Amino acid sequence: MPTSVRIENQSLAVDVSPLGAEMQAITSSDGRSWLWNGDVAYWGGRSPVLFPIVGKAPGDLLGIDGKDYPMGQHGFARRNEFALVSSTAMACHHELVASEQTKAIYPFAFRLVVEHALDGNRLTVAAEVTNEDSRDLPFGIGFHPAFMWPLPGAAEKPHAVTLDNGGEPPLAQLDGGLIKPGHLPSPFTAGRLVLQPEMFKNDALIFPQGAGAGLRYGAEDGPALHFTFENLPNLALWTKPGAPFLCIEPWHGIAAETGRSNDIMERPYSQRLAPGGMARFSFTVEIPV
Repeated sequence: MPTSVRIENQSLAVDVSPLGAEMQAITSSDGRSWLWNGDVAYWGGRSPVLFPIVGKAPGDLLGIDGKDYPMGQHGFARRNEFALVSSTAMACHHELVASEQTKAIYPFAFRLVVEHALDGNRLTVAAEVTNEDSRDLPFGIGFHPAFMWPLPGAAEKPHAVTLDNGGEPPLAQLDGGLIKPGHLPSPFTAGRLVLQPEMFKNDALIFPQGAGAGLRYGAEDGPALHFTFENLPNLALWTKPGAPFLCIEPWHGIAAETGRSNDIMERPYSQRLAPGGMARFSFTVEIPV
C-alpha cells in the first residue's frame, strides 16, 4: 500500500491515505490533533468518503435496472485504493475510476476525484463525480469525518452543535440501518443542540432536510470548529455512546426507506448525472490555531 500524503502550511498539517482517499490526521501548528485517531476499540474509521450510496440498502442489495447487486453500507469507495493524481505543498487529489471489480457490483463507468486543500486555517475536502458512461449515472455521496469529543483544550466542557441558520430540522429515525417513515421533532432549539452521549444510543441522528449552509461544533466557551457545506443537503451526527469522537456528516443521499424498493433511484436524494456530466460536493472546516 502506498504511503499517506501530507499537505501542510503554517497553520495545519493533513495526512491522507490512498485507501479510500481518507484523511488520517489533522494537526495544528501547536501540535494539537483534531481528527479522530481510528482506535478500533471504538471505530476504526477516521474520515471515509461514501460512494456510490450513503447508508444501507435493504438486505445489502442495491437495485439497478431491475437487477440486484451486493452493496455494503456506505458503498465501496472507502475500501478501494485511490491513485494519487497530483500533490502540492497545500493540496492533493486522489482518483478512483471504474474497474471490472467495481462494475461487477455497480455497472457504470465513473470517475471520483477527492481533493484535500488548505487555505490558512481552513481545510476543504471536495469530491467530483464524473459520468463516463453512455447512460445516466445514479449515485449518492457523502463525507463521514470524525473529530475529537472533547476537542483539544476543552476537556470536561459541554460541547454543542450550533446551526448558522438557527434552524430546527426534523429528525429521522433508523430501523436496522434504514430510514423509518415520518419524522420526529427536532432536537435543536433555536439552532442549538447540546451534545450528550445517550443521544446516540439508537444510532445516528439524521436530518434529511439538512442543517443549512454551515454549523459550529465545539465547547460553549472554548475551542470550536466551523463548517460550511456545498451541495450537501443532508446531515448526520454520529458517535458510539461513550466514544471520544463525533462525526459531522454532510451528505447528498441517505439510506433507503423501510418498506420501499431497493432501487437506487428510489433512495432519498439520489443524484442522476447525464453522460459526460460532473458534479462537485464539498465541506470546509475552519480549525482554531
